[in-house]
Amino acid sequence: MEKRLLVPIDGSEQAWTALDHATTEHPGAALTLLYVINPVGGTAGVSAGAQIADVGHGEEWYEAAEQRAEALFERARECIGKREIETETTVGRPARAIAAFAEENPIDAIVMGSHGRDGVSRIVLGSVAETVVRRSPVPVTVVR
Repeated sequence: MEKRLLVPIDGSEQAWTALDHATTEHPGAALTLLYVINPVGGTAGVSAGAQIADVGHGEEWYEAAEQRAEALFERARECIGKREIETETTVGRPARAIAAFAEENPIDAIVMGSHGRDGVSRIVLGSVAETVVRRSPVPVTVVR
């Protein structure tokens, strides 16, 4: 039976490293790439670039976030060549959304970057990867 890996992407260098690790270390696995649109804002975690600047522009904000997800998925396709991937976009807090997706779908493991944030925001906001490791119903590989 084919192993199914979930690879959250946010455009960070760590996310691309995790995608490379997943494709290199698990050449026969089915890949699902997940982009999480974070409605609470911030450029951290799996929602880099998705912010609500003005509640009145919610629809425009959401469309921009979806376009960012599609651009990241396209870049991922270019990185991995002919290999087939599934892509999913969801809304929520990144760590919770990643763990919930793994719980609600036939996922065998998660491969993710060590962090998508830098500096003080990483310390203050906590680590998405750390939270996923604690909440995930499946094994998690954190790539540095």
